[in-house]
Amino acid sequence: MNNTEIAKKVIDALGGRENVRSVAHCATRLRVMVVDEGKIDKDTVEDIEKVQGAFFNSGQYQIIFGTGTVNKIYDEVVALGLPTATTGEQKAEAAAQGNAFQRAIRTFGDVFVPIIPAIVATGLFMGLRGLLTQEAIMGALGVTEWNADFITYTQILTDTAFIILPALVVWSTFRVFGGNQTIGLVLGMMLISGSLPNAWAVASGGDVTPQIFFGFIPVVGLQGSVLPAFIIGIVGAQFEKAVRKVVPEVLDLLVTPFITLLVMSILGLFVIGPVFHVVENYILLATQAILSLPLGLGGLLIGGVHQIIVVSGVHHIFNLLESQLVANTGANPFNAIITAAMTAQGAATVAVGVKTKNAKLKALAFPAALAAFLGITEPAIFGVNLRFRKPFFLSLAAGALGGAVASLLGLAGTGFGITIIPGTLLYVNGQLPQYLLMVAISFAAGFALTYFFGYEDEEKDAKKPSASAQETAKTLEEAETGLVAEETLVSPLSGDVVALENVNDPVFSSGAMGKGLAVKPSEGVVYAPADAEVTIAFETGHAYGLKTASGAEILIHIGIDTVSMNGEGFEKLVAAGDKVAAGTPIAKFDSGKIAAAGLDDTTMVIVTNTADFTAVDALASGTIAHGADFLKVAK
Repeated sequence: MNNTEIAKKVIDALGGRENVRSVAHCATRLRVMVVDEGKIDKDTVEDIEKVQGAFFNSGQYQIIFGTGTVNKIYDEVVALGLPTATTGEQKAEAAAQGNAFQRAIRTFGDVFVPIIPAIVATGLFMGLRGLLTQEAIMGALGVTEWNADFITYTQILTDTAFIILPALVVWSTFRVFGGNQTIGLVLGMMLISGSLPNAWAVASGGDVTPQIFFGFIPVVGLQGSVLPAFIIGIVGAQFEKAVRKVVPEVLDLLVTPFITLLVMSILGLFVIGPVFHVVENYILLATQAILSLPLGLGGLLIGGVHQIIVVSGVHHIFNLLESQLVANTGANPFNAIITAAMTAQGAATVAVGVKTKNAKLKALAFPAALAAFLGITEPAIFGVNLRFRKPFFLSLAAGALGGAVASLLGLAGTGFGITIIPGTLLYVNGQLPQYLLMVAISFAAGFALTYFFGYEDEEKDAKKPSASAQETAKTLEEAETGLVAEETLVSPLSGDVVALENVNDPVFSSGAMGKGLAVKPSEGVVYAPADAEVTIAFETGHAYGLKTASGAEILIHIGIDTVSMNGEGFEKLVAAGDKVAAGTPIAKFDSGKIAAAGLDDTTMVIVTNTADFTAVDALASGTIAHGADFLKVAK
C-alpha cells in the first residue's frame, strides 16, 4: 500500500474530510482536530498499514506513524484536501474545547502539574520517616530513640512543601493565567506570613486563635490551603494584567507590582481567603465522608469510575482533593484507590497482549501496560482496552474491587502524583504488605476477567518465514548493504539519563516509537551520537533523524511538545542529507525558553527501527557527558 492509499484510508476512518477541523504533525505523530470523535472508526485506524498506534491526548487525535513516515502521510492528507494548522494553533483550539467545567478542570491540571514533583518528593520523605520511626526498623538499626536534631531535619523535609503550598499554587496560577510569576510567589507567601496565626495551630484547638482584623474579620494563615490560593491566583493575575494596561510603560515596573500586591493582599487575606477557606473545609469534609463510607463502598465507587474520569479528561480535579487531604491530614486514601483502578487497567492490557496472536497488537499492548504500571494509563486505555471495549469495562469492575480492598485495608499514601510501582514508596511507613496485597488483587482481577471474558482474538498471525529463512535473509542483507552488525552510540547530550518509561509522554514512554533513552540536559547543545547521515532536520529545530552505519534510524527529539514553540529557542546546525561524524554539534537549544513556555526539555534518543535489531541495550545511567557510551544496537 502506498502513502496516497494510506492517506485515503486515514481520511475515511476519521469520518471523512467534513469531520476534520485541522491536521498538523510533529516528529512522530499526525495530530488531528475532529468535529465529532464518535465518527472516528478507531479500530480501522489502528489496522491501517504503517500506523503504530493512535489515541486522544490534549484534545487531539494523535496517529503514530514514526519519523519520516509522518511527513509523507501529512503531505498526502493535505494534498487530499484536509485543512492544516500549526501544532500551536491546535493546542490553543484544544484548550478552548469542551464545556466550562472541562476547561476549568484542564486549568487545574495546568496549575498543579509543575507542583507535583515537589509534593511527590515530600510524600517519599514522609514515607521514609515513617519507616525509620517503626520500632522494628529502629531495633534493626540499633537505635532506641532518634536525637532531636535528626527529628527536626526530617520535619523540615516533610513539612516545608505543605507549609508553602499556597505560595506554590498562587505562583503556578499566575504562570497559567499570564501574570508575573514573582508577584504571584510574593503574594502567596503573604498568605502564610509568620505574622499571622498558624492555621494548623488554630485548628488543633490550643491557645492559638484567629486574629480579628477591624474588629470583625477573623484571619489565620492559609498553611496547606489550596482552593483559596487558586482563586487568589486567578483574580490576582487578571487584576495585574488589567493594571498593566492602564499604567504608563515608564511607570510599569514601579506602579504595577505595588498596586497588585496592595489590592490583592487585602482581598486575599480579608475576603477571598476567609470565604474560600470555609468552602474548602466543606469540600474536605465531603471528600472524607465519601472515603469513610462503610464496607469499602467509597473505594468501590471511586475505583470503579476513576478510569472513566481519565477518559473524560477531567481527572486533574483529584489533584485538588489529594493535595487538600495530604496537607490537612498527612494521609491520602485516594492514592491507593486510584492505584487499584490503574493496576486493573494495566492488567487488562497484559491479558490482551498474552492472549492475542496478533504480533502488532502484542507490540502495542505490553509497552502500554508497562506505562500503566508506571502511572500513565492513557496508552493502555486508548491504544488497547477501549479499542476492544470489553477489556476496558471489565477493568472498571476490577478497579472497583481493588478500590474496595484499599478502603477496607485503610490504605493511605503519604503523598500523591505517583502510583503502582513508583507509588510503592508512599507506603513504606508500615503499610507495604497491605499495599502489595491490594495491587495483587487488582491485577489478578483485571487480568482474569479480561483473559477469560473480555477478549477473543479475531486475527491470526500472517505466515512467518522459518528461522533459517530469516537468518539467510539477514546474511544476504548484510552482504548487499555493507551494514555493520553491531554499533555503540554515544550520548548526544550532557545531563542526567532518564529511563524512557519515565518520560512524561505516552508515545515515547510506552515504547511505541522504539527503544532508547532520554536525557534531562544540563547544557543546550546536541551532538551526533555516531557517524551518520542526517535524514530529517525539522524546520522548527526541535527534532532530528539520523541513520548510522548499522542501519539504526535514530530520532533525537528535544523536549516534549516543543514543536508548539515553532522554532523559538532552537538553532539548527545541520540539514537533511548532511554527513556528520560522532560528536559533531547538530543543534542548539535554550532550556530557559522551553521552561518559560511551560514545557519539559527532557530529550528523547530513540532507535525507531528497533524491530530491525535483536538488541537495543542501554549503556548509561546517572549523570553523563556527551560522547560517553549511551546505547548499543546489534543485528
